[in-house]
Formats: sequence, C-alpha cells, structure tokens
Amino acid sequence: MATVTAKTSVYTWKGVDRQGKTTSGESQGVSQAMVKAQLRKQGITPKAVKKKAKPLFGSGGKAITPTDISIFTRQLATMMKAGVPLVQSFDIVAEGLDNPSMGELVHQIKNEVASGSGFANAISKHPKYFDELFVNLVASGEQSGTLETMLQRIATYKEKSEALKAKIKKALTYPIAVLVVATIVTGILLVKVIPTFADTFQSFGSELPAFTMMVLRLSEFVQEWWLIMVVAVISAIFLFKEARTRSAAVALAVDKFMLKAPVIGDIIFQSIIARFARTLATTFSAGVPLVDALEAVSGTAGNIIYTRAIKKIREDVMTGQQLFTSIRATNLFPSMLLQMVAIGEQSGALDDMLEKVANHYEDAVDNAVDNLTALLEPIIMSFLGVVVGGLMVAMYLPIFMMGAAV
Repeated sequence: MATVTAKTSVYTWKGVDRQGKTTSGESQGVSQAMVKAQLRKQGITPKAVKKKAKPLFGSGGKAITPTDISIFTRQLATMMKAGVPLVQSFDIVAEGLDNPSMGELVHQIKNEVASGSGFANAISKHPKYFDELFVNLVASGEQSGTLETMLQRIATYKEKSEALKAKIKKALTYPIAVLVVATIVTGILLVKVIPTFADTFQSFGSELPAFTMMVLRLSEFVQEWWLIMVVAVISAIFLFKEARTRSAAVALAVDKFMLKAPVIGDIIFQSIIARFARTLATTFSAGVPLVDALEAVSGTAGNIIYTRAIKKIREDVMTGQQLFTSIRATNLFPSMLLQMVAIGEQSGALDDMLEKVANHYEDAVDNAVDNLTALLEPIIMSFLGVVVGGLMVAMYLPIFMMGAAV
C-alpha cells in the first residue's frame, strides 16, 4: 500500500518562553496541534497559532540566490564561533537577513533541527539551495564534532566561488551588454530616424551618394522585416539553450569553443583550475576521502571536458595511482598545479598546496578581467562611434554636397 505524505504548512505563532518572555515566530507543520507540540518541546508555551496567509500576488518574496546562502553560512559560522547554540543561531541569523524568502527558509531549517533532526538532514530537504557537496561537508562536521570549523570552511568556499562566478560574469556580460545597446540604438536610428531624412531627400531631385543610398535601403529592409528579425534572434537563443541542455554533443562543442576563444578562453581556463583546486582543498581538508572528494569536484567543474577529465582522475586514483600521476595523464592541467600537488602529496599538506593554487588562479582571473575591461572599453567606444557616426554621416552627406555645390 502506498504511503501518503502529509502536506505541511507554515504557521505563525505567539507564546511565552521558559523565562516568561513573550516571543513569536513561524513554524512548519502538518497541523496546528503538531506545531503546538513542537513549540512545547522547545520550552515555549503557545498562546496563538494560526496558518500563515498566502500572499495575493506571487511568492511574496525575492528569489533565494547563492549569495544569500553564502551570507547565511558565514553568519551561522560566526554565531557558532561566538558560542551561541545552533538553534538560537538560526533565529539571530534569520532576523538579520534582508531577503524574506531566505529568512523563511532559515526558520524551516531551524524547526527541523529543533524537532530533533540533524542539521545536514534538515538542509538536505532543500536541494535547490544546498547541493550535495554542502550537505556532505555539514554531515562530516556533525559526525566529527567540528561543525563550527566546517561551517567556516564552507563559508569561505562559497564566498570564493561566488566571487569567481561574478568575475567571469563581468568578463562576459560587459561586452555583450554594450553590443546589445548598440544594436538597439542602431535599430531605432534605422526604423525611426533615417526614414525622416528619406522623406527630405525625395525633394532634392538629385542623385544621392552611394553610401547614403546603401543606408536608406538598409533602413527600408529593417522597417519591413524587423519583427521577423527579432523573433528569429529570440528563437535562435532559445533553441541554442535547449540544444546545449539536451544534447551532450552540442554542450561539448560549446565548451571546447569557449576554452579556445581569444582572451575569454584563458579566463575560463583559469577559473576552472581555481574552482578545481578550491573545491578539492575544501573537501580534502574536511576529512572527505580523496575518491569522494574528486566525485564532488567533478560536479563543480562547469565544463564538460574537465568534468570528464576529473572523473577519469577519480577512476585512476581508485586503482591506486597517485593524484599527481592521474592529473598529469589528462594533459589538461597547468604545470604549477601538478608541481604543487606533487609537493602536497609528498609533504602530507595537499589541502594547503591546493589552496595556494586556488588563490593564485583566482587572482589571475581577477587581473585578467580587469585587463579585459580596460582593453574593451576603447574598442567598444570606437565601434559605437563608427556605427552610429557612420549612419549620421550617411544622412548628412547629401546636405554637405549641396552646400559645397552652392
């Protein structure tokens, strides 16, 4: 017979704690009676418990981002380091969060832990926000009695990872954003501004310059087909995303292209190496066996080529090979990483060596992004000047020629 899972709801409550102080909050439970029972277990005498009303429009809060999870982890680690009990730490952290949705998630986790569930088990029920690596590291900290230290390591890892993602996003977003703006401005000129000049030119009664004629024909083409062009571009972007998601061959081809792309390819390569070293250093220092650590690392590579390479490294390590030998066999990792791994294996300080590699390549990504931005700014400004200025010159060229003739 199939087991029916009871649906839980969020309840708001007011009550009195053991010190006689009035307190309030939110709890998740199957029924009002269950929530009251949970509160009594926590030493709170419930006075009023009612189901939380659903917002009229939308979810009633902002989406939870990886940055929210990173902030939550760091604040929780700080609270525990200060000696605050875990359950009480949840309340303090939730009160200081700006995102209401994140605060609600923290309250749900707190209620799970307060009812006797382990922290790792509580966050494992929210895989959308806490991945397998996060859950495994917390579980390792709970089992070893070093949860406070483990949370600090996770917080550092999440902060470094998000900072690295932000740098990559900055490198890719800036030129794309400028090109999109340039396309929109050019489209407006071709559809709205240039037709006004075309009406004026009809009264000239003389032959227009070739450059001007070319721009006018381009304007007529865009006016007639702009809607189809917009739909085609949007459809192409959608189909590309779907193809990359559904087809391993397309995803592999895209990842290969990105690694070979000028300038951007080097930044992506360095970010992959930094992510590999950072994740492996964090998991290995947490006491996770190397084979299991490599499994976690393969899921965070962000590139199919390196994901497959890391899985091959894991298979080689399982057969008894040294990590240095397994990494070198892939021919995908830089010599600095290989040398540091060799030193780390010989000295027994692999996690420290990997952390140094991660710091080096994170700094390299930061410098590369700054250099790219400095290089692109004059190029993009020149491009915009040529495109927009060229259109304006084409429109005023007949007027200049008439003035010269007079």
